[in-house]
Amino acid sequence: MSDIASPNFPPSLWNAVTRPRTSNSSLSGEARAGVAIIGAGFTGLSAALHLAERGHKVIVLEAVQVGWGASGRNNGQVIPTMTGAEPDSIAKTHGEAGERFAQLVSDSASYFFDLVRRHEIDCEAQQNGWFQPAHSPGRVRLSASRVEAWSRRGAPVRLLDAAETADLIGSRDWYGGMLNSSGGHINPLAFARGLADRLTAAGAVLHENTPVQSIEKTPSGWVISTPAGRVISDQVILASNGYTDWFESRLAPKIAHSLVPILSWQMATEPQPDAVRASVLPGRQALSDTHGDLRFFRWDARGRLVTGGALMFPFNGAERLKQRIGKRLAGIFTQMGRPKFDFVWNGRISMTVDRMPQFYNPAPGLWTWSACNGRGVALATSLGKVFADAIEGVGQRDLAVPITPVRTIPFHPIAKRVAPAMLGWYRLKDRLEPAYK
Repeated sequence: MSDIASPNFPPSLWNAVTRPRTSNSSLSGEARAGVAIIGAGFTGLSAALHLAERGHKVIVLEAVQVGWGASGRNNGQVIPTMTGAEPDSIAKTHGEAGERFAQLVSDSASYFFDLVRRHEIDCEAQQNGWFQPAHSPGRVRLSASRVEAWSRRGAPVRLLDAAETADLIGSRDWYGGMLNSSGGHINPLAFARGLADRLTAAGAVLHENTPVQSIEKTPSGWVISTPAGRVISDQVILASNGYTDWFESRLAPKIAHSLVPILSWQMATEPQPDAVRASVLPGRQALSDTHGDLRFFRWDARGRLVTGGALMFPFNGAERLKQRIGKRLAGIFTQMGRPKFDFVWNGRISMTVDRMPQFYNPAPGLWTWSACNGRGVALATSLGKVFADAIEGVGQRDLAVPITPVRTIPFHPIAKRVAPAMLGWYRLKDRLEPAYK
């Protein structure tokens, strides 16, 4: 299927079906702002909207176009948990700030869908729940512990047994799991473009096709230099995450070295028959399971199953994944058979060793964060409000995230190279039951 949107975007399902928008002009000359935001992904767009609604003079600088990076390339699942960082361990490690962050995560999907409804953003949003099925009997105990931990924070979660799980999924490949009714799924590129429309309507200025070359603190303020101009700003939010070193390796090297970018592959089948849609995830929940080599699925608005997979090596990735994931789906959903895929695309996500995002205030007036760890839709959007609060002077003792010193990953160039090979370790762990005390 051919693209109907910008050729600068990957050949994704979202790019093919989302209403095109005219790009905003690039920055030319000098501009002054109260807050400059670098990156028009979910965090940058959300922060700009919140700040503009509060009366701040905001300028957003995007290197390509709105949603070009991870925010427009992901699976579109709205998930109110972290991948590996458990809420109790977050609270134990970071104290009261960790508990506030765990609560932020717990509320993040509800916050996300409330924002969509409040601003009437047309992004195929369905808040039908998110399900994390357990792929082994031992993981059911993990699911039970997660249900207990998130329940204490008011999350609408419950534990499903094997029979309930089979009914919800349409497959008997799992043993139970955690259902969170606040989650769901969206068209992420449509959401990003909708946010862009709302923030400009609120008075923020957005410049696209404007890569930032440097950030410098001067007596007159922060100076953000671009190929054809510069912005002088009182405060800055660096919201480029896994793409921080993509256009300019010297932009913020310590921030870029605090995360490991991983290539994430997404796929969409051809439209499926009514009988398949009625028996596979009939309630249209989003699903991502407990495998390290993750199984994840959701339906889109046109009857395509949107899924994906991981590769150690990217060569001929699209064709290899069509074979591998097609075979996987046929084994899980016998009623589907081996599907054909109309779309395969990829993009960067950012990871940390402990699967915990990191939040930084490396200099007065400069705010940033790294590593969504595969949970970027709900989390990144919620962080927009957090950074707006920080800009307005909410102290670190009261912010909803723990602010830490920048922690770079030792031997970062090597870590980037070997990270894809960790998939082999995850596959080995997937075959072993977790240990419990």
